[in-house]
Parts: sequence; C-alpha cells; structure tokens
Amino acid sequence: MDITIHSSFLPHTDPDASLAFYRDVLGFEVRLDVGYEGMRWITVGPVGQPSTAIVLHPPAANPGITDDERQTIIELMAKGSYFGVNLATTDLDATFAKLEASDAEVVQEPTEQPYGVRDCAFRDPAGNMVRIQEVR
Repeated sequence: MDITIHSSFLPHTDPDASLAFYRDVLGFEVRLDVGYEGMRWITVGPVGQPSTAIVLHPPAANPGITDDERQTIIELMAKGSYFGVNLATTDLDATFAKLEASDAEVVQEPTEQPYGVRDCAFRDPAGNMVRIQEVR
C-alpha cells in the first residue's frame, strides 16, 4: 500500500484568529478558505508541502450532534484536550521564540523529553494543543 497523510482536521472557534496563527505565526500557506451557512473551513499547510494540510473547521458543523455535545466540545477545546497536532522543525529554539513573541499561549518551553525528543507546546487560538518537535 502507498498511504500518506493528506489532511488533518482541527476545530476553530474564531476563523480569523486561527488563520492569523497558522498563516502569520507558523508561516503556513492558505490553500482554501470556504464559507457555508455562516461557517468557515480554512485549509492551510506548510509551504513546499502541497500534499499535507490542516483543515481548520467549525466544531459545530456536524448536524448529528446535540447542543450538549457541542458545549462539551467547546469545553474540551478550551482545555486543549479535544484535538491537537504535532509539528516538527529543525530549529526549535527559533520557532519557540517566534511563537512566544506572538503571544501564543505557551504550555511548555523547549524540553528534553524522557522518551527521546526535544519539543515545546502551545495552544492555538481555539485551545488546540500544538506540539513542535525538533528534528535532529
């Protein structure tokens, strides 16, 4: 089999804030920006990697969930425990400095983990956990 990761999905609570974070802070390019019935889906991805994308989507877009379930999703997002993404960089210290200067919420400064990686963590504007690992 030849299987790759094409798109991952992260919910957003404010499409403009999420767009600014992923585009302006992380440097991702915008691939699609689609609205439908007052909701917005934004597809972003790393420059030079056209086959890998993150779709930022409204958490309430699924018509099959109840209002209570929507509220639970919003609460989990605020805690950073609903969704997340792991990214990688060759210069973790410079990446961390840029994110920290942007006023992104720092969860963990660059740290040598006992499982063999060095990484840091932030929350995006919707509360999603963004971990960034240093590629060695």
